[in-house]
Amino acid sequence: MTIRKAESEDDALKALSLIRLLAEYEHLEGPDESAAGRFVCDVLKRENAPFELYLAETENDEAVGYVLFFQTYSTFLCKPCIYVEDLFVEKPWRGKGFGKALLTYCIDLARQRGCGRVEWSVLDWNTPAQEFYQSLGALHMTAWQPYRLSL
Repeated sequence: MTIRKAESEDDALKALSLIRLLAEYEHLEGPDESAAGRFVCDVLKRENAPFELYLAETENDEAVGYVLFFQTYSTFLCKPCIYVEDLFVEKPWRGKGFGKALLTYCIDLARQRGCGRVEWSVLDWNTPAQEFYQSLGALHMTAWQPYRLSL
């Protein structure tokens, strides 16, 4: 298994394929063609990129998972933090260490960058993901309620 930063159009297209599988898993619509085009452009940005994207690949260079995250900031810790927007591994590859490797890679990057924490959200019905995160020592933050304002 290899974890590597996505940097090319081909990498972006591999990730889009996985993003569409994640959308299907979450019973949501994936990115339309216009959104997919924006995503490819954002992956190719070298400066001021809105996120970082890492692919998990098999020994045959098949992308089977990804993690996408961006930096936030904690005013209480007075440190940068990482927010994981997506962590996904294709169903046939789950339970083989790809998800753990992706999240561990992200956590290691956060430590190297002096971040105060790594955060993410999990759907309330996704008990396999919840159990996975708890097995790694993550805490379920029940006091915080997510809000969203779509623009």
